[in-house]
Amino acid sequence: MAVQKRFIAGAVCPRCGEMDRIRAWEQHGVRYRDCVSCDFFEQAAIEDDTAAELETRVNREREEQQRNAIQTVRILDPGSR
Repeated sequence: MAVQKRFIAGAVCPRCGEMDRIRAWEQHGVRYRDCVSCDFFEQAAIEDDTAAELETRVNREREEQQRNAIQTVRILDPGSR
């Protein structure tokens, strides 16, 4: 039976930096990821949740929003003690 390899939308390859080139699949209790543009290859046991999250457009935008978040400043009246 052939293994179904699926592309991860928005994923950025940690080696070459190309977006939408990472494929992922599972076989025999192991997760695999590779890049179709370069020689990046990664495997991890399915029980292992310590695998780093791949950078995507979604989590990159979330970090930028947190960095650029507007914080309100409350001005205190010095005479209202």
